[in-house]
Amino acid sequence: MDKIPQQIAAELGARPAQVRAAVELLDGGATVPFIARYRKEATDGLDDTQLRTLETRLAYLRELEDRRAAVLKSIAEQGKLSPELEAAVEAAPTKQELEDLYLPYKP
Repeated sequence: MDKIPQQIAAELGARPAQVRAAVELLDGGATVPFIARYRKEATDGLDDTQLRTLETRLAYLRELEDRRAAVLKSIAEQGKLSPELEAAVEAAPTKQELEDLYLPYKP
């Protein structure tokens, strides 16, 4: 799961350590306004806009990873998972592209 903070850091132009700290706070139940105001030192100065974007992307990327795992499992159970297909599914950057790859294999 370390690739999600890395990807978000690249998108935000932040350091991975900043993103990891924000993710830990969000996972701990802290809200974006709370983090922006009272935990600025923990995130090393990420502002509320960056934190909101981070929160949105984090949820999207986690859903994408969960769906990716379900798609791979489903195709593997059908016995149709080739190394090329697995690589394509792993590389799909969006939910739409993932679903497009899965469409011919939906039971």
